[in-house]
Amino acid sequence: MAEQKLDLDEIRAVIRIASESPDVAELEVESPTLKISVKKVPGGVRAVISQPAGNPVAVHSPPAHPAPAAPAVTGDHLVPVTAPMVGTFFRAAKPDAPPFVSEGDMVETGQTVCIIEAMKLFNEIQSEVRGRIVRILVENASPVEYGQSLMLVDTTAP
Repeated sequence: MAEQKLDLDEIRAVIRIASESPDVAELEVESPTLKISVKKVPGGVRAVISQPAGNPVAVHSPPAHPAPAAPAVTGDHLVPVTAPMVGTFFRAAKPDAPPFVSEGDMVETGQTVCIIEAMKLFNEIQSEVRGRIVRILVENASPVEYGQSLMLVDTTAP
């Protein structure tokens, strides 16, 4: 029997089902390669995606009508850099240019960390906090949605 994998659209659909359904408070979906646990929390939806290696990745989805607020900090001091719009994620200004940041890099508040292209406009996305990039969650040149976590910043890094 062929191994079935969940793709990004299917993951988004699971998160969307949990966030839009008033009767669903928690939802878990599992495939041989991925496990998704989605829970409604105050202010939105929290999804934890685990791979066989056991390294969970927390993904936060904004509420249906997000209110402007400071970035949410998870219990382990990780702050997501989120997409402020729908578009295409780019790690560098040009295809042959070095990326703005890589995992392990220190960033300052206001530092450009990536670009999102929307309707032929290139929008620089800046870090809202100072810290160390611990994980980049999106592949270069991938489509992203409003509120999607792009990377995680550890605010406790020296």
